[in-house]
Amino acid sequence: MIEELIRRSIREMVGGGGPPVAFLEPAGDRGLFGPESIAWKVHADFISMMIGGISSLVLQALHPKALAGVWDHSSFRQDLKGRLGRTAFFIAATTYGSQDMADKAINRVNQIHQKVTGFDEFNQPYRADDPELLAWVHLTETRSFMCSYESYRSEALSTKQKDQYFTEMKMLGERLGAIDLPDTYAGTEQAIRQYIPQLHYGERAKSIIGMLDNFPSNLSAKPFVRMISRAGFLNLPDWAYPIIQRPLPSQLEHLAVQSAIRVMAIPVREALKDGVAAHSLRRVYGSTK
Repeated sequence: MIEELIRRSIREMVGGGGPPVAFLEPAGDRGLFGPESIAWKVHADFISMMIGGISSLVLQALHPKALAGVWDHSSFRQDLKGRLGRTAFFIAATTYGSQDMADKAINRVNQIHQKVTGFDEFNQPYRADDPELLAWVHLTETRSFMCSYESYRSEALSTKQKDQYFTEMKMLGERLGAIDLPDTYAGTEQAIRQYIPQLHYGERAKSIIGMLDNFPSNLSAKPFVRMISRAGFLNLPDWAYPIIQRPLPSQLEHLAVQSAIRVMAIPVREALKDGVAAHSLRRVYGSTK
């Protein structure tokens, strides 16, 4: 009963249906990365991925051109959960799906990006397939996912394993049109900092970030959703807080939220143990693995 309540709360936050049977076929297909990859390990943890997803969206909202594409061509403001659900499926499809599923997901996104053009709030032209904007999205996502995994998953990764994650994800970013991506954790942090002069916390960004700070949810899911949202904001790099006009979180606040998340994560991980990653392992190795 508790596990079903948790699953219902998660569907309330990001959408989604029943068991991910589409990931069971075709037998033996390793997909883009394979089960031994760090991407499989990091992306399997729903809690840290949701936290990282929130922080990456906050960072992306600070780039006027990246935000303009969402503002002009997306249902983000009207259907936040739908947007997160589609993003979650893309990550699942490209990480755990068969080669064909991953290819189709990537091609679909590339086709959409080719049609997304316009002018940002400063009347500057933008294109969603601009390699510089694609790199910003890639950098903020991968940094956010890894940082969240470090904070909220007790299984530690070595420096070599962390860098392997960014090497793996570089391949995906390049297939989406980004160029000159770093292949290490330190390189990713450095590359993100190069964008700081371009960032802007205007009315559009305030609107989007306000939605993420007050994520819509029903009463039963509210405590879970609120904690995930708070952790997402704590997952930001230190330089971001002055930009969004918020104080730097204290170490005590970080520890308190980490402790709460780790307790909350126990039943969530149990409820989701037969999810996409588990189904994909069966596809690769057979039902006995």
